[in-house]
Amino acid sequence: MSENKTEPTDADVAAYLAQVEPQRRREDAEQLDEVFRRVTGFLPRLWGPSIIGYGRYHYRYDSGREGDFLATGFAPRKASLVIYIMPGYADFSEILGRLGKHRLGKSCLYINKMSDINKAILEELIRAGLEDLGRRWDVLPE
Repeated sequence: MSENKTEPTDADVAAYLAQVEPQRRREDAEQLDEVFRRVTGFLPRLWGPSIIGYGRYHYRYDSGREGDFLATGFAPRKASLVIYIMPGYADFSEILGRLGKHRLGKSCLYINKMSDINKAILEELIRAGLEDLGRRWDVLPE
């Protein structure tokens, strides 16, 4: 079995956020950090070089593959902010319809800037994602 390419690190999250460019992206990332900390109650951890995760879960699939992964989080990429709602099983279309301007991936959504979305709806989405994940796997603070 192959291992996850994205593993938790001991890198300093505040130092990582401080170097995000441009400044607008850094400010948006700092806002997201505040939102995720408040909603999850978890401290952030850097997963790989650029994903900020909150909580984690251990999964084991029927295939035998197992591992640990972040419960929820985000990555401030150059092109957009990537928000991870794991593992992507639930249909959140009703919440997403109220969120604001975004694009969807398999287990993530992309936003250009925080001002494009409704922060209260994002908080609702994060909670719903964690609740959905918690029905399948135990979510741990770290």
